Amino acid sequence: MTRSVRQPIRRSTAPWPLAVPAAVGVTFLLVPLAAMLLRTPWSSLPDVLRDPAVLDALRLSLVTATSSTAVAVVLGVPLAWVLARTHFRGLSLLRALVTLPLVLPPVVGGVALLLAFGRLGVVGRWLDEWFGFTLPFTTLGVVLAQCFVAMPFLVVTVEGAFRGLDRGFEEAASTLGASRLATFRRVTLPLIAPSLAAGTVLCWARALGEFGATITFAGNSPGITQTMPLAVYLAMESDPEAAIALSLVLLTVSVAVLALLRDRWLRPGSTL
Repeated sequence: MTRSVRQPIRRSTAPWPLAVPAAVGVTFLLVPLAAMLLRTPWSSLPDVLRDPAVLDALRLSLVTATSSTAVAVVLGVPLAWVLARTHFRGLSLLRALVTLPLVLPPVVGGVALLLAFGRLGVVGRWLDEWFGFTLPFTTLGVVLAQCFVAMPFLVVTVEGAFRGLDRGFEEAASTLGASRLATFRRVTLPLIAPSLAAGTVLCWARALGEFGATITFAGNSPGITQTMPLAVYLAMESDPEAAIALSLVLLTVSVAVLALLRDRWLRPGSTL
């Protein structure tokens, strides 16, 4: 029996036509981050981070990002399964529409949400008349805006995992008498767990940094809809040092997320 042996990847020095633009690209990406670290008011940073308004914005960001991610997982995983495992007319169009928020300007997404769920929107007017509540300019509106923008990241990641999954395990479970739901819960989900976790983290990180759709659909009310990115935007007009400190908090969270993903799922040669 022959056994394949993975050959080590040979690494060589990059030729200068590739090395020079690569170095310029790295510099372009790192200089703004380095500038932020250099201009951070380290001495007053603890006082800024203890400000009640900052803590409220941080708390609201964490709560809404986690809530929108939970909604995205509940809705996005079945949607990814439909996109990966079913075939019907219009599937390609559906996939394009689902991934549209990935390339859609977030402000446009906020306008679309207003037209759909605003008090006079297509759906929002019925919600107001039948149940007496409105979504815009509320904390629930923040969750809705974040979910709209971030859920495609989870759907794309999980759909790729469903497509790459060896269906022999599922067929074996079905042969042994497992129902389709039991097979999905006990076989399929554990097999795609790494990709599901990666998609969930990406979705959460995108929701945490959401700005355009949130300020358009939910506004910028402290304690109610003012998340960290909105607090940074507001602080830039009155207190630039506070804006830098708040940006540093978001940068730290983003770096932590990337470090978590790199150790588990973003190694060279790995796929989500």
